[in-house]
Amino acid sequence: MNSPALAPVCPAHVSVKNLSKTFKDRKRGEVKAVSDVSFEAQSGEIFGLLGVNGAGKTTAMRMLATMLYPSAGDAELCGHSIRKAPEQVRRNIGFMSTATSLYGRLTAREMVRYFGQLNGMDKKKIDTRIDELFTLFDMHDFADARCDKLSTGMKQKVSIVRTVLHDPPVMIFDEPTAGLDVLTSRTIIDFVRDCRDQGKCVLFSTHIMQEVEKLCDRVGVIHDGRLLACEDTATLKARSASGSVEDAFVAMVEEAS
Repeated sequence: MNSPALAPVCPAHVSVKNLSKTFKDRKRGEVKAVSDVSFEAQSGEIFGLLGVNGAGKTTAMRMLATMLYPSAGDAELCGHSIRKAPEQVRRNIGFMSTATSLYGRLTAREMVRYFGQLNGMDKKKIDTRIDELFTLFDMHDFADARCDKLSTGMKQKVSIVRTVLHDPPVMIFDEPTAGLDVLTSRTIIDFVRDCRDQGKCVLFSTHIMQEVEKLCDRVGVIHDGRLLACEDTATLKARSASGSVEDAFVAMVEEAS
């Protein structure tokens, strides 16, 4: 799979420095969802964020996408601070998560076109990219169907296309294959790999350890909001006698618990 590429507007580099997020809960009081997390991800790299449910990885990704404002620390994406220049950050990223919703009354094409307009693309470029990406993801058959009539896999494809339509240099995928069938998952995995091959910087979160082994160049393990390790996939695998990412991950989390 070779996806159409436009020239990135800047080097795709992510630098996270002592990033923290604290929430206030009536019952639990102050909750540190992310605590003093630091790492870097480069262009042409898939950086995996691993953690059990509630570990803090989604909160971290939402801060990088400027959906949440950090309680402390900062991060720069393509040289732009998430604190000082959130609009510039948003122009250079594509963010997709399982919580991303679609407008049910819009068709797939209308949905994607709307987000192209939000990203300041002109009509000709939007139409060209829609045709390219709908071909890439085999979406022409349901391009003019309303989003509330689409299957889970179809909706996920629409979400991905609207995320990447403006061809951002930094991609943030939070569990993009959750709940999908094998064929749709494979299409998405191939696309994520293509993003790296095009020189994009990819942040990738998943609970499926086989995807980590197939895709990720380096991995950050988050537990209770803290970064336990940040290393290449081969080094992580070497932590376990079996040589598997899953065994190494489980052992690391159990030791930290």
